[in-house]
Amino acid sequence: MLRPKIPTMPTPVGVTAPPAVVQPTAVEPAPQPMAPAAAPVVPTTRPTVQITPGSVLAVVGAGTAVVLVIGTVLVSMLLATAVTAASVAVCAVVVRSLLNGQRRQR
Repeated sequence: MLRPKIPTMPTPVGVTAPPAVVQPTAVEPAPQPMAPAAAPVVPTTRPTVQITPGSVLAVVGAGTAVVLVIGTVLVSMLLATAVTAASVAVCAVVVRSLLNGQRRQR
């Protein structure tokens, strides 16, 4: 059916020069400057993260609060959608009743 056109490389016109040959060269490393003496490192005796019963309780409480807030927001959005749908349905019934009433009066 449809075939794509593949571009072709045009042939060079006129005199062309052969490609230049590149000769490899040696790489010499730069001299390294003298580094200053490092200060001795004092090891710490206490752990980096301390987990206490109070901190565990705080993390659990914060997680519970986040879950409750997100759940409340989602439920309220669902409730708003349901109330909107019900009010639209009631409006549709009222408009239908009004239109049927006008047809009977003619």
